[in-house]
Amino acid sequence: MRVIFMGTPPFSVPALRALAARHEIVAVYSQPPRAAGRGQKPRLSAVQEAAEALGIEVRTPLRLKSAEEQEAFAALAADVAVVVAYGLILPQPVLDAPRLGCLNIHASILPRWRGAAPIHRAIMAGDAETGVSIMQMEAGLDTGPVLAEARTPIGPEDTTADLHDRLSAMGAGLIVQTLDRLPLPAVPQPAEGVTYAAKIDKAEARIDWTRPAAEVDRLIRGLSPFPGAWCLAGGERLKLLRARAVAGQGRPGEVLGALTVACGEGAVEILSLQREGKRPLPAAEALRGLALPAHLD
Repeated sequence: MRVIFMGTPPFSVPALRALAARHEIVAVYSQPPRAAGRGQKPRLSAVQEAAEALGIEVRTPLRLKSAEEQEAFAALAADVAVVVAYGLILPQPVLDAPRLGCLNIHASILPRWRGAAPIHRAIMAGDAETGVSIMQMEAGLDTGPVLAEARTPIGPEDTTADLHDRLSAMGAGLIVQTLDRLPLPAVPQPAEGVTYAAKIDKAEARIDWTRPAAEVDRLIRGLSPFPGAWCLAGGERLKLLRARAVAGQGRPGEVLGALTVACGEGAVEILSLQREGKRPLPAAEALRGLALPAHLD
């Protein structure tokens, strides 16, 4: 098939590579380079880097609302467009341009967790499973009918980073299977069970030790690695990246042992963390040379 690929972050790259091995990618659309790092130099998106390495034309429009951009998109005469975390709203003329429309790889089992942060929210909510959905795109926010889905359990120590990599690979395999089987029946999403995965606000990331251990554990794992749940240890900010709920009792925030902290109910054992200006490390290694106070804030 003639495929337009639209994506930006690392999550999208496995799908691009899988499709490029099987189909003709006539163009890749990605977000423009953004200033990043200490020098604030423009940095290509992960998808643009991968596409250029594959020798595929990359387009980086700021928006797709102009007639000129829409005509350029339609002129590619694509059979289908595949969209994976692209970052721009697609106007109706763009959705209608490919012969088979635009298909989206979404990292949840729709209609649960429509929106921007489905992986984070699934872990934070304590969901037992998640997955990927291949959706026929329409004007609403992740409201289109579903062509295919694949599921995976969420393990008790899974972080967003773990699920991100697993779902990225699952989505790549599923989109290849889906294109091979087109046309497929598109099943409308049920009206019941709709939830929205709001973008993560950094204000959510500070740990409230008065919450039950299960909630604190899910917050830590759900926000790992970004933006990272955090607390203060004697004035130093610690970003906690992996944890598990354990038995324990004490005043919320009380350090019960070297790596165990009391919560409103139960306790959490900290498995991995990042100190200010340092790299992520297993907790025992990261805390060498740091005398933990009796209480974390």
